[in-house]
Amino acid sequence: MEEILRQATTVLRATWKHRRLGMFSAWLIGAIAAGIILSIPDKYEATARISLDTQSILTPLMSGLTVQPNVEQQVMMLSRTLISRPNVEKVVRMADLDLGIQSRAAQEALFESLMKRLEIKSTNRDNIYTIAFRDTDPAKAQKVVQSLLSIFLESSLGDKRQDSDSARKFIEEQILNSEKKLTEAERRLKEFKLRNVELETADGRDSMVRLGDTAASLQKARLELREAENSRDALRRQIVGDEPVLLPEAPGADASISLPEIDGRIEAQKRNLDTLLQRYTDKHPDVIGTRRLIQDLEEQKRKEILARRQFAMANPGAGVSNNPVYQQLKVSLGEAEANVASLRTRVTEYEARYKRTKELMKFQPQLEAELVQLNRDYEIHRRNYEQLASRRESAELTGNLESVAGIADFRVIDPPHASTRPVAPNRLVLLPLGLLLAIAGGFLAALAASQLRPAFFDGKALRDQTGLPVLGIVSLLPNEIRHMHERASLTRFAVGSAALVTVYAVGIAVLTYLSERAA
Repeated sequence: MEEILRQATTVLRATWKHRRLGMFSAWLIGAIAAGIILSIPDKYEATARISLDTQSILTPLMSGLTVQPNVEQQVMMLSRTLISRPNVEKVVRMADLDLGIQSRAAQEALFESLMKRLEIKSTNRDNIYTIAFRDTDPAKAQKVVQSLLSIFLESSLGDKRQDSDSARKFIEEQILNSEKKLTEAERRLKEFKLRNVELETADGRDSMVRLGDTAASLQKARLELREAENSRDALRRQIVGDEPVLLPEAPGADASISLPEIDGRIEAQKRNLDTLLQRYTDKHPDVIGTRRLIQDLEEQKRKEILARRQFAMANPGAGVSNNPVYQQLKVSLGEAEANVASLRTRVTEYEARYKRTKELMKFQPQLEAELVQLNRDYEIHRRNYEQLASRRESAELTGNLESVAGIADFRVIDPPHASTRPVAPNRLVLLPLGLLLAIAGGFLAALAASQLRPAFFDGKALRDQTGLPVLGIVSLLPNEIRHMHERASLTRFAVGSAALVTVYAVGIAVLTYLSERAA
C-alpha cells in the first residue's frame, strides 16, 4: 500500500511540474468546446399528437364472430412501415425538401437524415401517439410533420381495407384448392368402396364372422336341398308306381304308406325334437309341444290314408290318371321340382359368395390399410375445408365491421405545430460538460508531458527506473528568489483556473437569463 501511495505521489508531483502546459491545454480545450457548443445551430421540434380510438358499440357484440386485431401491434407495425424509403420520398416531395438538391448523393443523404430524425412514439397514455421531427427551420419541421401525418392517416385506413381484401382473396383461393382436394378424396374413397363392396358389412362385422355366416348359410341351403330332393324323389316313386297310391285296406299297412307333404313335416319336427332333447328335459314346454305336434301330424296322415282307401273302395274301376289323388301328386311333384331348382340356385349363390369371401380375406389387410388411409385423407381435407369456410365467414364479418364501425380509428388531437424555442442543443448542460472536458484535458496533457519527460524526486525512484546504482544526491538549496518564483507560478495557475471557471460560469448565467427571458 505504501508503495502505491509513493508511486501515486510521484506521478502527481511530476504532473504538477507541467501545470503550465496543463493550464494552457485546459484553456485551449475549453475555448474549442465553448466555440463548438455555441456554434451548434438551434433545432426546433414540430410535433403532432394522434389518438387511437378502439371503442365501438359493435365490438363486444361481435366478439367471438370476428377477428379482433391487436391494436398495439397494429400501431407498432404501422410505425415501422411508415418511416420507410417510399414514404420518406413522399414526405420530401410534399414538403418541398428536395428544392435545390442536384446530385444523387445529396438526395440520398437527405433521405437517410429524414429516416433517422423522424419519430413515432407513445406518450405513455392510453392509445395516444406523437409524431415528432427536429430541424433548424421550424417551418420546415412543421411541413414535414404535416406530410407524415397525412401519409399516416391514409395508410391506417387504406391498409385496413387492403388487409381485409387480401385476407378474403387469399382464403377464397385456399378454399378452392381445399374443395378440389376434398372432391378428389371423396372420389377416390367412393371408387374404392365400389371396387371392394364386400369389404364392409351393414353391421360392421369382420371377414371371419362374415365367412362363418356364409358357410353356415351354405350348409343350411345344402341341407334344405337334400330334403327337397328326397321329397321330390318320393313323389316320383308314388307316381310311377314304386309305392302304391291307392292301397287296399290291410291291417298294419299305414306305416308303409308315404305321404311326402306330411312325412316331410313329421321328419322336420322329429329332428327339432332331437335338438330340444339335447338341451331340455321331457317336461319342458317346448318338448311337450313338439311331441304334441308330431302326434297331430301322424293323426292327420292316418286320416288321409283312410280317406284314400275309402275312395278306392268306392271307385274300384277308376284309372290312376283320373284319380284326384294322382292329380294332386302331380301338382305336388311340380312344386317340389320348382323348390329343388330354387334351392340349387341358392346353393350355387352361397358357394360363389363363400369363395369370394375367402379370396377377399387374402387381401383384406392391404385393403383395410388402404381404406384407413383414404378415410384419413378425406377427414383431413374435410376439416381443412370446414375451417377455411368458417374463417372466410369470419373475415367477411370482420371486413364489414371495419367498414361500418372502424376497429381502430385514428384521430388528430393536436395538429402539427413547431416550438417557438429551440429544443436542442441544451447548452446549459453542454457548457458544464465542456468545462469538465477542459479540466480533464489539461490534467491529461500535464500527465502525458510528465511521462514523456520524467522527473525523479528521490534516489530510490531513479535507481528503480534505471537499474543503476546511485552514487550520490545533490540537494537543491532553497532561497528567497526561488520562493518568489514558486509563489508567482502558483498565483498564475490559480488565477488561470479561476478565470476558466468564471468564464464558463458567466456563459451559463447569460444563457440561463436569455432562456428565461425567451420563455
